[in-house]
Amino acid sequence: MTGTSWDILLIGGASGIGKSRLAARLAVEHAAFVVEFDDVVSAVEAMTTAEQHPAVHHFDDIPDTSRLPADEVLDLQIATARALEPAVLGVVDNRLTVDAPAVIEGDYLTPAAAATAVHRSAGSGRRVRAVFLHEDDPDRITANYASREPGSGEQRHRAQVSADYSRWLADQAGRHGLPVVECRPWDSLVARVGRALEQGRNRRAAEGMTA
Repeated sequence: MTGTSWDILLIGGASGIGKSRLAARLAVEHAAFVVEFDDVVSAVEAMTTAEQHPAVHHFDDIPDTSRLPADEVLDLQIATARALEPAVLGVVDNRLTVDAPAVIEGDYLTPAAAATAVHRSAGSGRRVRAVFLHEDDPDRITANYASREPGSGEQRHRAQVSADYSRWLADQAGRHGLPVVECRPWDSLVARVGRALEQGRNRRAAEGMTA
C-alpha cells in the first residue's frame, strides 16, 4: 500500500534523538498519518490518578528529575514505559482498522510491545513493522535539546538519562529481533531505516513468517 515494507511503522527511541523529525519526513514521503504516542501518554495520565494507576504516575511528585541520580530516573522511565505497553497495543489495534498508512512514534514504545504488535499483525493483511533509533552520546543529545528548546538551558542530566535509556532500548530491541539504527549521520537515516526494515522482512520470510 505504501510503497514500503510497512503499512504501520513503529519508531521507538529515547528523547531528543530525532524520532519526530524522522516520522514527519516518512509521513510526507508516504502520505502516512502520524501518531505521537506522547499524546496518548498525556491522555492516560490526565484520566487516571496515582491511586488508580500508580505505574504511569511515577513522576507526579518529582517536579525536578535532575535532583535524582540518572540511574534512578532511568529506572522510573523504564517502569513507566512497561506500564504503557497495553496502550501501545491499543493504538496499533485501532490503526489496523483504518485503511491508511501510519507512523507511530514515541519515547515510551518498548521493544516488547513493538514485537508483540508485529507478531499479532501477522495474517491481518497489514504489515506492522518496528525500528528503534539509537543515540548514546549525551553531548550530542544535549546539543539537540539546546537546538530544540533554546530557552531551557543546558539539559545535560536529562541528556544523560536519554543516552542511558537509548542503550536499554537498543539492548531490548536486539533481544526481540527488532532493527536498531544509529541516528547519525542524519542525511542517510531514512535510507538506512528503509534498509533495516527490508532486511528484517527478508529475515522473517526466510524463517517462514508472514511478510
